[in-house]
Amino acid sequence: MTLTATQSIRFYDDVRDRYFLDTEFYEDGKTIDLISIGIVGPNGREFYAVNREAELHRVSAWVREHVLPSLPAYGDPAWRSRQEIARGIQEFVGPPSRPAEIWAYYADYDWVALCQLFGTMMALPNHFPKFCMDLKQYSRMLGDPEHPPQDKGEHNALEDARWNKQLYDFLRAQA
Repeated sequence: MTLTATQSIRFYDDVRDRYFLDTEFYEDGKTIDLISIGIVGPNGREFYAVNREAELHRVSAWVREHVLPSLPAYGDPAWRSRQEIARGIQEFVGPPSRPAEIWAYYADYDWVALCQLFGTMMALPNHFPKFCMDLKQYSRMLGDPEHPPQDKGEHNALEDARWNKQLYDFLRAQA
């Protein structure tokens, strides 16, 4: 579905804090396990962490080739336990001054990986939304315009989260 000239999407620019999410993960058809997570928040603030509990020996050849080389050296402060990552995200988002929106590109697995850090979606902090906005769906609604290229760092969660913010800004200008 493409929006027509008489249709529009309502945005809550003055009452929402937007966060742009990306994760790197591995999955085997039963498990989605977080490898790394990047979030770009309001005013350009950023959060990045790598899951030191990830079972990296289980990853596919594709993940081994494209994702693992972008991770910082083991022992870097970005390597944290799942619980430390969840606590860091909660601190990053902070106390709710305004409702939050979370956006990701092809968001489904990113959202599951984020929710699993807190146990389940229902265990998310109360001020977190219970759903993720999807940039690919938004793009499709706008007629699938050609996206700006990602300059660097593809398959690095923080670089991808930065690109998600760039894509969001580009799509808003198209609407």
